[in-house]
This record gives sequence, structure tokens and C-alpha cells, in this order.
Amino acid sequence: MATISVVAIEVRPATVFGDVRTMVGPKRPDASVCWCLSHRLPSRENRSLSGTARGDRMGQIIDRGPPGVLAYDGDEVVGWAAVAPRSATTFARSRVIPHVDDLDVWSVFCLRVRPGHRMTGITHHLLRGAVDFAEASGAPAVEGYPLDNEGRRIDTTMAYVGTVELFEAAGFVKASDTRSVLDGFPRVLMRKPLGHRGEGHGPAGPTHLA
Repeated sequence: MATISVVAIEVRPATVFGDVRTMVGPKRPDASVCWCLSHRLPSRENRSLSGTARGDRMGQIIDRGPPGVLAYDGDEVVGWAAVAPRSATTFARSRVIPHVDDLDVWSVFCLRVRPGHRMTGITHHLLRGAVDFAEASGAPAVEGYPLDNEGRRIDTTMAYVGTVELFEAAGFVKASDTRSVLDGFPRVLMRKPLGHRGEGHGPAGPTHLA
């Protein structure tokens, strides 16, 4: 089992654009990077955006509501987890990741920790915080699509989807195989049922974890 270090971490809804930019934006403002938009936008719109337009689009999304959660060590942002209703992502139309039922589930689809803070358990905090945020927002269940790497090394650039071990530690169970493969490893659909069936409770507040 994975070891979770005792690190004082607070996980909050991602409402501060500058902190989201720190986690998913480019080092050079006009550079084109994902900005965690690839699974949020229709492919044509995603391909059409470049440079500062990508950051502007993420800013518009944040204005409508938190697109995920951020982890803080004191005042310093150190981690990011993207979580949203599956119906609002490209996973809604995926041909390789199945729908196991008709629940309006939420998806956790990107987990990132800043260099210098990795291997300290922050990803565990982020995943739990994402689940709490989804539940407080009315999600009946949360899904993830991690790699089944069987403990083998994963390329850092592909680690953003998480691992089966990580999701198991947060109480997820395997719901289905998928036809998606990253870094040579199969992805599986893992799900965690939550305590209600869609009644919204408003945005979640901070989650304190240690």
C-alpha cells in the first residue's frame, strides 16, 4: 500500500485564477500549453485556441464556477485536481472509456503536484479533496480513469491520470475495463459512490487534511 506522509495540506475549490495558472499554465505567458482544457472543450474549439487565448478561456470557466480543487501548503499552492460532471467533459462522448450506468457522475481527470513537493502524499490529499468537492456539489458518484501499472514506473508526463493504487486508497473500486492505454499501461474505470443522488449543496469549502 502507498504511504501517505504527514503534510499539513488544505484543499480548496479552485477559485483563484493566478493559482490555477501556477499549476496548469505556461512559464511564458504566450506559450501554448494544455491549461487542463483538453477534456473540457469540444475538440475543434480546443484546437483553435493558442497562446494567451487558452488562459483566457480557463478564466471564463473559473468565472462560472471552480473547475477543480487546489492544494495549499500554507499560502503556497502545491497541487491541482480537475473534477467536473462527466457530462461537461469529452469523456461524455468517449469511445474508449465506457459508461457503466446512467448516473450523472463526476470525473476526476487530472492530478498535478508542483516539482519540489512530489512524493509527500499531496496527490492523496488532492483526490480526497476532489471527492469532497464533488459530493458537496451534488454528485451521486465520482469516477477516475487511472493507470493499472501494477507498481511499475510511469513516465512523469503520463502520471496526471493517477494509478489504481492511488484511487483504491481513496475508496474507489474498479467498475469496468476501458480501451484506453497511456504509457503502455491500460486505464481502468474506477468509481466511488457518494451519499446522495444529485441534490446540489452549493460549492464546497476548504478541506483540511494532514
